[in-house]
Amino acid sequence: MDPYEIEDTSDWLGTPTPLEMYKHSCLMLENEVQELTTQLRKARQDIFGLIEMHAAEAKEAARLRAELKEIRWELSGQYLKYSNLDNRTRSEITARDRLVAELYQRLKVHEGDSLPDYIITNSQPG
Repeated sequence: MDPYEIEDTSDWLGTPTPLEMYKHSCLMLENEVQELTTQLRKARQDIFGLIEMHAAEAKEAARLRAELKEIRWELSGQYLKYSNLDNRTRSEITARDRLVAELYQRLKVHEGDSLPDYIITNSQPG
């Protein structure tokens, strides 16, 4: 038997011809192209949806940044008011303490040193 005859399958039943194999390959490629086209269309729709979501979130982020900037300005103004009020209060307390100390010294001189010193310093005698 010739070795080339073993490889010859042209007379086998059910064996596709080269043309039938090419047609089958073409159908498989067409199906794959259709599937890839469908996937590509879905991917494009998904990307478009993501772009819309990003635009909406970017707009919201810009709005929140502007709101934060406003709040920072307001907070800065309130802190300035607080600092001014705190400084004025401390100044008035210091002035009051000086006045009380001065009046106490005058009273002590007027009473002849009979008043105790711990009244002004807020400490009790030991």
